[in-house]
Amino acid sequence: MNPCSQHYLIKSGPGKVAPPPLEQDAPAWASAHGAVSAGEQFLEITVQGTGAQTVVVDKLTVRTVDKGVPLAWNDYAMGYPGVGCGGGMPTRAFSVALDAARPALVPEAGHKDFPFTVSESDPEAYYITADASAYDVRWYLELSWSSGSRHGTVTIDDEGKPFRTSGSNGRPDYVFPLGGSAWERAGASPTP
Repeated sequence: MNPCSQHYLIKSGPGKVAPPPLEQDAPAWASAHGAVSAGEQFLEITVQGTGAQTVVVDKLTVRTVDKGVPLAWNDYAMGYPGVGCGGGMPTRAFSVALDAARPALVPEAGHKDFPFTVSESDPEAYYITADASAYDVRWYLELSWSSGSRHGTVTIDDEGKPFRTSGSNGRPDYVFPLGGSAWERAGASPTP
């Protein structure tokens, strides 16, 4: 899982797309361009209790809102070819195949599955890789929790809207070379 390898589909041509941003600026960049996650989408969810009692995070459920034909837009790679951004392996990693008839979170190899416990002093971070190749999928997560006799469900989405991940197979793909001044077709020879 590498957020630096994230790709986005954008309706505009390469002359109208700003260079890739720093990782922390990616949400604003994507929003400004009307971008949709291409192929894979990476989420980091942090869960923490609000009081002295331990909270059991029972499960995370994937809810599909809509599936359609993948977007026929251009594919732009974040980061720069050949340059990684590092990062260790998270302790709670999951994947979800959004193309499946019933998408569900699956723990990555060597990782535990739900339930987990959290408290105010002991939060948990969950790392989710969602992939789509055959569809343009709108989706969100529901987090089910319990604490003593109390229980509930929290919706996790993109600020009130579903997340959106679209397949990108066969789409024109662009990279922004390190030290370059413009987007170039992936695999093209560098311009002198």
